[in-house]
Amino acid sequence: MTAKWLIIAGTLLVVVGLLLHFMPGLFGWFGRLPGDIRIENEHSRIYIPLTSMVITSIMLSLLLFLFRH
Repeated sequence: MTAKWLIIAGTLLVVVGLLLHFMPGLFGWFGRLPGDIRIENEHSRIYIPLTSMVITSIMLSLLLFLFRH
């Protein structure tokens, strides 16, 4: 059962990697959503992707829920 999940996770990583490589603008919106905090100073940059983390968490929770049932 563990090998099956490793194969699925590896396949998903390869697909996402290929999408990012061949279509770099596809996920350009991710990380620049309303609610993502970006503070730039002349000496430092702080970036806290709150909305992006919430969306990622919801998507992963939905995927895990679907795979379990």
